[in-house]
Amino acid sequence: MAFQQSQAHFRALSAEELQAWRAIPPAVASDCMNRTQVMKAAIKPIAPDTILCGQARTVTTMVGDCGPICSLIAAARPGEIIVVDAGGVEDTAVWGGVMTEEAVQRQIGGAVIDGAVRDVSDLRKAGFAMFCRAIVPRGPHHGFGGTIDGTVSVAGVPIKSGDIVLGNDDGVVVVPLDRAAEVLAAAQAHLLKEEDWIRTIRSGGTIPEMFAIPAAK
Repeated sequence: MAFQQSQAHFRALSAEELQAWRAIPPAVASDCMNRTQVMKAAIKPIAPDTILCGQARTVTTMVGDCGPICSLIAAARPGEIIVVDAGGVEDTAVWGGVMTEEAVQRQIGGAVIDGAVRDVSDLRKAGFAMFCRAIVPRGPHHGFGGTIDGTVSVAGVPIKSGDIVLGNDDGVVVVPLDRAAEVLAAAQAHLLKEEDWIRTIRSGGTIPEMFAIPAAK
């Protein structure tokens, strides 16, 4: 199988930094990036209440090929998130139960597939954090090729290995690693503001009053 691999040199976040990011919902992170860096709405978790937080390792596959993904699963470090540009193809899965077994054994933090997966019952039982575009029984081939650790566009969002991937029931947001400190500080401050807004509402205040929106009569 022929695939290309770029050199992925990026700063690994500390355990303390990752713990801080786990408290940031994807929606808040996107708000703090002018509501950008949001993957298309089709990308959703296969199980409710799934949380995704970690640094990306990127892979692009030829249509219907899981080979480069398998190679990356074997090389990724614990906690990393495998992010796959599978071309948005919905009729052939590029991830399944056997791949999940290895990903769990290697403590991979989860995966985002702009394409299809299968064996979702096995994935759910394993508790693996999988986000994808579609679910279908048809399986992949090995050997067409792809690219590992390149800059990719996944569900409308540019992403490089090392960028921060956040996911929950709303979907997936990507924070560029070179903006991590800025966005984290803004998101933490935003959460404090939201707490104030909730307190105001519970005390009888209204959203039009808080945001100077004309009230209905």
